[in-house]
Amino acid sequence: MAHAVDPARTDAVILVGGQGTRLRPLTLSAPKPMLPTAGLPFLTHLLSRIADAGITHVVLGTSYKAGVFEDEFGDGSALGLDIEYVFEEEARGTGGGIANVAPKLRYDTALVFNGDVLSGADLGALLASHHEREADLTLHLVRVGDPRAFGCVPTDPDGGVTAFLEKTQDPPTDQINAGCYVFNRAVIDRIPTGRAVSVEREVFPALLADGLKVCGYVDATYWRDMGTPDDFVRGSADLVRGIAPSPALKGHRGEELVHEGASVAPGALLIGGTVVGRGAEIGPGARLDGAVIFDGARIEAGAVIERSIIGFGARIGPRALIRDGVIGDGANIGARCELLRGARVWPGVTIPDGGIRYSTDV
Repeated sequence: MAHAVDPARTDAVILVGGQGTRLRPLTLSAPKPMLPTAGLPFLTHLLSRIADAGITHVVLGTSYKAGVFEDEFGDGSALGLDIEYVFEEEARGTGGGIANVAPKLRYDTALVFNGDVLSGADLGALLASHHEREADLTLHLVRVGDPRAFGCVPTDPDGGVTAFLEKTQDPPTDQINAGCYVFNRAVIDRIPTGRAVSVEREVFPALLADGLKVCGYVDATYWRDMGTPDDFVRGSADLVRGIAPSPALKGHRGEELVHEGASVAPGALLIGGTVVGRGAEIGPGARLDGAVIFDGARIEAGAVIERSIIGFGARIGPRALIRDGVIGDGANIGARCELLRGARVWPGVTIPDGGIRYSTDV
């Protein structure tokens, strides 16, 4: 018989990996899980959801800048958590990362998260599903409109996982791995140690081959992989507007989030879930739509920023247009420049007034 769910007797494991994101090296001030997202380190939103679910013990495993995480979150008490840290000398994949943190686990069940996913899954319901089905492993699965860009995970009518399939142009299901798993401790103990291990290609298929019970928990809640600049901008905007849930934002919902110490001049328009970081300056007549403005950036009069990231301390000159772009830390974009979709400006680069345009006229 399945035992009662006690979130306080469940470990949470967060794997934050290295610096593998297309945001780098354009913004260098922090590892991606620490970049301000709706004004808070991205990982804060996940940690707040873990605490809200009643889970208290968290193990954070990383192979990159481990000290940055401990400096920010300490022992976790400020979030109502007990956080421990485990460092890998080299990245060993999701499976190797899970095996690496195993000595820190306290309980028979562990909820494992990929640290670069923004999700609204009900963690309590996920845990309950795992225990009610008496599963050895449960995967959070989400349905996407175009599963061709992902590996897919078909399930039988009872929710049992039947296969783990690579990317294909004709996927048999729209269900994909959402990067969140419930492991029984005995399954974690099966994972090889001391080397790189892929859960998708090695661990999960082996469990099916050995007859263990692997289940899928499918829901339609919010989900976004934050691995690209476009997803990072959209995820931040969704948090500000309340589309993506985060207890850390304490109910904030609106078209903009302006942090303490920022200044917004009269006549500036902030819409679309725009975030303005601490110490940033927004000039008169500027229009920001779904923009992420990091701390200390300066947006001059009449500039237009749409669905773009403006790095720490960067300057955007008067009447410049940045659309679907990323401007690196400390870059200086001159007046009347136009940088459109896909534009990337490296940290510290200066573009003179009128120095670049995208236009069909002269």
